[in-house]
Amino acid sequence: MVQNDANKWMVCLTVLLGAIMSAVDTSIVNVALPYMRGNLGASVEEITWVASGYILSSVIIMPVIAFLSARFGRRPFYLFSISIFTISSLLCGMAWDLPSLITFRVIQGLGGGVLLPISQAILRETFSEKEQGLAMGIYGMAVVIGPAFGPALGGWLTDNFSWPWIFYVNIPIGIISIFMARRYIKEPSFLVRETGTVDWLGLVLMTISFVAMQMVFENGQDKGWFDSSFIVWSTVIAVVSMALFVWRELAVDKPVVDLTLFKDRNFICGTLVGAVFGLCLFSTLFLQPLFLQGLGYAATQTGTILIPRSLIMALGMPLAGRLYNSWGARNIMLVGLAFTVCSYWQFAHLSLDVNGWDLMVPQLFQGMGFGMMFVALSTVVLSTIDKPKLTAAVGLYNVTRQIMGSVGIAIVASLLDNGTTNYRSLLIRHITAYNPISSQWLSKLAQGFEHHGMDAFSAKKAALVVINDQVNAQAQMISYNHIFMLMAIIFVLSVPLMMTVKNQRTKSDLAVGE
Repeated sequence: MVQNDANKWMVCLTVLLGAIMSAVDTSIVNVALPYMRGNLGASVEEITWVASGYILSSVIIMPVIAFLSARFGRRPFYLFSISIFTISSLLCGMAWDLPSLITFRVIQGLGGGVLLPISQAILRETFSEKEQGLAMGIYGMAVVIGPAFGPALGGWLTDNFSWPWIFYVNIPIGIISIFMARRYIKEPSFLVRETGTVDWLGLVLMTISFVAMQMVFENGQDKGWFDSSFIVWSTVIAVVSMALFVWRELAVDKPVVDLTLFKDRNFICGTLVGAVFGLCLFSTLFLQPLFLQGLGYAATQTGTILIPRSLIMALGMPLAGRLYNSWGARNIMLVGLAFTVCSYWQFAHLSLDVNGWDLMVPQLFQGMGFGMMFVALSTVVLSTIDKPKLTAAVGLYNVTRQIMGSVGIAIVASLLDNGTTNYRSLLIRHITAYNPISSQWLSKLAQGFEHHGMDAFSAKKAALVVINDQVNAQAQMISYNHIFMLMAIIFVLSVPLMMTVKNQRTKSDLAVGE
């Protein structure tokens, strides 16, 4: 299904428009949530569902994309998804209260969750075997860079217009995407249209499991994890329904999700490495803005500081795509891993005295590392999958990475909170009246406040507040250091998995894919 050069690049541009819209909308709302909360009269916990509702519905739809494509035709299904995404974007901007906004965001997620995996499958089918690395490099620019630039775009639109414009901006792009998809996207010749009954039980079990799982990730930290009966029961429901779902899909003749794909060693090993990548990537995107704002940077400054990483990723992905055929997947992954581990090592040794250059260098390493790993993984994990099963494989790979991203965010949020508390308790043990250093520090601070006109009692109280703030800041800094070091270790531990991934396709594999 490889097409001529002119048509190939028009297909590429068409699917990238949809992919970028979907990727940006996973994070564009984050900076506007406080404005939405005030405008709609919602609590902090309620307004977070504007973001998590989109993610949850996109995760639910991803594994069943192949089934729905076979049922209705991939081209009609893709056009329907873009249309649903565009219409729901308009409705999100017009939402009159919180329930309506969450409902439209869920619908938007159902459309957006389709665009990324199908775009990846179409790109793989459109480009030749020798250009697969390049295709995944282009695709990766949309998937990884979209969420990175989303907050900056959302902040600019909210500050200069109003929060509904973070949704309205999708409408002209969506309309253009619909017209281009009608012109350039074709139905694949190998797609077999499915008829007959739908595995509704499997679909319901999967949905219940994902919803319960998201409840655990969203509320675990606030409710004290397994100290809460709600979290315990949500976890039980998630695990049991997932087990029943797996049993159902392996037993039924026409499953809604093809789990037999995991029999392919290359696919399952690549998916596991992708799960590690997703865990660390999404955790990093969550942690680093918090880290920078904790150092005193404003939201706009934080977004600006994080831009170099995204730019390097934009440069690194096409480069990795071009090197894919000559270097092989494993070599690119290992080089990318070396860059990434080096960046986490540098982040793990930062202090409260960090300056712009200290933050710049690890970001550049991280951007290059993430970019190279993403391209190699996205290319090699699907290299042994036959084209008729490609859409199903893309859906499973993406949903695994997305779920592990949610797991990673939940884990690092808990580690940051608990670590800060534990390190604070260790630090304050040394700040006593019997410690000459802390006593001298307290005395100098109090004298400084007295010099500025405070009485002795108020000056000592103000000095204690300063010391307490410093202890809290140091405790949080140590917690960040240890989390970044943990991520470096997790990547290093994934090396054996990377070594089991097939390096390049053999001639027999190429013949199967044609």
